[in-house]
Amino acid sequence: MRRPPPLPPPPEPRTPAEPPPPSIEPPSIDPSLINPMLLDPSRSDPSSPGDRESDTGAVLPFAPMQRRPAPIDPSLLTRPIETTDAADLGLRDVWRASRARRRALRAEVRRFTVRQRRRRMVWLGVLGALVLLVAGTVGAAYSPLFAVQRIEVIGTTTLDPNAVADALADQLGTPLPLIDDSEVKAALVTFPLVESYSLEARPPNDLVVRIVERLPVGVLQSPAGFTVVDAAGVALSTSAEAPAGLPVFDIRGGVDSDAFRAAGQVMRSLPDSIRSQVTAVTASTPDDVAFTLGGTNTQVVWGSAEQSALKAVVLEKQMIGRPADGVRLYDVSTPAAVVVS
Repeated sequence: MRRPPPLPPPPEPRTPAEPPPPSIEPPSIDPSLINPMLLDPSRSDPSSPGDRESDTGAVLPFAPMQRRPAPIDPSLLTRPIETTDAADLGLRDVWRASRARRRALRAEVRRFTVRQRRRRMVWLGVLGALVLLVAGTVGAAYSPLFAVQRIEVIGTTTLDPNAVADALADQLGTPLPLIDDSEVKAALVTFPLVESYSLEARPPNDLVVRIVERLPVGVLQSPAGFTVVDAAGVALSTSAEAPAGLPVFDIRGGVDSDAFRAAGQVMRSLPDSIRSQVTAVTASTPDDVAFTLGGTNTQVVWGSAEQSALKAVVLEKQMIGRPADGVRLYDVSTPAAVVVS
């Protein structure tokens, strides 16, 4: 026979500030497991043979022991919380705390903006490289490295290119971007045959001058002699005798008239094969331009300067079909109805 479990110890005296411990309920015991001898004292004799075997089989279960919480010191509940008065903090402590806070904020900002700053640095690097490249290019272009050392004149047939280059010798040693167009124009205006020009820089040291010469279209006779003129009436040269290969103009009103401008336009529209045969050009108005083919003394009535390109094509075809040595007159004033006699 086993003894029942001991009773729990009595509770300790409570303090006013100690919370009440949790209540512990006694474990429930199955009545079938209780030893009958504890209920019936008459059966306490161990010599009873009938009960000896049944008394040894019952076992009382033990309730699990629950750990009680550690008691709380009452003095801790009544002890005042220690606080630091703001007045006890010095100015240096406040400054250090503020500096530490700013340092922490800067660190966080740098950490969250690292990608943006990296992208900004890349763009600043590219922009700086472009600025350096442009500055270096401009600086080199305006330096003596790109100064003019040779002048080349092209496009001339009557003019002497060396004479033109000598007239532009003042530009030697000048950087190509600093070539003054007004100075070049002042040097070329002394050549009447120059109708237009263009400048072309060929780095590092070459300057190319392209010349378009005036095309002489005829000769005007005056008391001073024979003056060669182009289609615009610009005097190219004057001589005592009529130059060979150029027709003599007989224009009413001179070079400033509309008749002269129409005659000059007609002469420029003629093909070289016909222009070389013209010996005289006459015009009293812009609508009655005519010229003479000196080899055969054939007259060509042109009319106005309108449709000059078409009239030149029609005249050339007519002269192929009916040569000028057997023709007295070609009238192409109306290209759709040419008269040949």
